[in-house]
Amino acid sequence: MTDAELKIWSMLRRGQFDGHHFHKQVPIGPYVADFACLKKRLVVEIDGGQHAVNTEPDKTRTEWLEAHGYRVLRFWNNEILTNPDGVLARLHHAFTEMSDDHAEAHRH
Repeated sequence: MTDAELKIWSMLRRGQFDGHHFHKQVPIGPYVADFACLKKRLVVEIDGGQHAVNTEPDKTRTEWLEAHGYRVLRFWNNEILTNPDGVLARLHHAFTEMSDDHAEAHRH
């Protein structure tokens, strides 16, 4: 794993992020997600500089995952290394939105 992947894994493993359980290197269909919370169908992808050069494979991958019910969050390596609190805030916000969407669906 890269330094960024090690750092985010240290924040996500063993249910220590708001009690959500993440797995690393998760096979989902034809892809392997960097990290995933399968129960909430949330995929976390960590992108290095090579992803800025050719974005088409990432776009295709994200579209496939979303079409199969997953939400995908992407973070740059340097974002994780320099602003881990911001990354955790975005993750927390995503889980909050997902809970709100779930509650709203049950009201109708």
